[in-house]
Amino acid sequence: MKIEKKITMQLVCFSHLPWKFVYQRPQHLLSRFTKKYAVYYIEEFKYGAEEDGYDINITNENVTVIVPYLSTGNQGAQNETKRKENVIKNVFKEHYIQSYIFWYYTPMALAYTANFNPLATVYDCMDELSAFKFAPPEIKILEQELFRKADTVFTGGNNLYKAKKEQHHNIYSFPSSIDKAHFVAARDSQQEVPDQSAIPYPRLGFYGVIDERFDIDLIKQAADAKPDWHFILVGPVIKIDAATLPQNKNIHYLGAKTYEELPSYLSGWDIALIPFAINESTRYISPTKTPEYLAGGKPVISTAITDVIYPYHELGLVHIVHNAEDLVRVATSELSRTDKEEWLTKVDEYLSDISWDATWEKMNELMQKEINTNQNFITSKINQYV
Repeated sequence: MKIEKKITMQLVCFSHLPWKFVYQRPQHLLSRFTKKYAVYYIEEFKYGAEEDGYDINITNENVTVIVPYLSTGNQGAQNETKRKENVIKNVFKEHYIQSYIFWYYTPMALAYTANFNPLATVYDCMDELSAFKFAPPEIKILEQELFRKADTVFTGGNNLYKAKKEQHHNIYSFPSSIDKAHFVAARDSQQEVPDQSAIPYPRLGFYGVIDERFDIDLIKQAADAKPDWHFILVGPVIKIDAATLPQNKNIHYLGAKTYEELPSYLSGWDIALIPFAINESTRYISPTKTPEYLAGGKPVISTAITDVIYPYHELGLVHIVHNAEDLVRVATSELSRTDKEEWLTKVDEYLSDISWDATWEKMNELMQKEINTNQNFITSKINQYV
């Protein structure tokens, strides 16, 4: 008796973020997609290798990470876009990728993937990338093309959804979600991490990327105003000169940490901060750290980010400040507050039905609907000629 081998559908993601960078939306979602698909995560091309090709690594979550590269010594031999396309075609050939979905985080990948034929195309628009520092000028044009090609579009927040909703007929908002069990552990952790243990209290902390979106002046002014408070900044410094960061004795840069380590740092803070500058690069962000901080049981003080104001501040879960004077005033009040039970109850009620699992399940449901629609359309066309 012949046993039919079940063919696993493949999900191929193109991202501007390295998998080993900060663990965030792409990692949360793609690691869950491995339940249903063989997942390939293709990073941006690197340059300088001896010949065109790619490196491969399989993560603990069973995601196959592809790092493609082009040789700088091969310039002029062929159009660069075509060379990139050939590298991706080799990936598909060597890994037998035949029944696949395309999932984009970066419109830039469309330039060298336009000639492929996925069963469905998804654009998970997690940020307004064109507003970021060093964004390539052609990204806006390629995003418009991606909107035309995509079967389904997701946005990383409600404010971004409002800005994009007229550009696609099948678009949905999926704001930042949370792995609650991971961060709730911060409420009970008793063990201090070594590089934070010697820092005096009170502690106001932030974790995340420190880049052009970070309000350096806000932190410096607050640190100047309260030299007995300690500001702990956890995360990599990118796209800005680290020498421009304030060097107050009460500001502590602890560098990048793994996702697994974050609750241990969070547990040692009195207050968690979201100190983003208000500019074009932060206009549409939906910080994942907002529900994470709350799950950890920490009071949260944020600048006026729209997706933090609505719904978190509106529901009385997060404080909003506009300057260092506001931050000091609100933090002083929080540090003197002893009864947080009512606030924590409201936090837990709000977070009760939010999870990356629920977000993934809904996204997969919407994606499968489009796959079935596309397959039915193709079948009907074939039947016309049979």
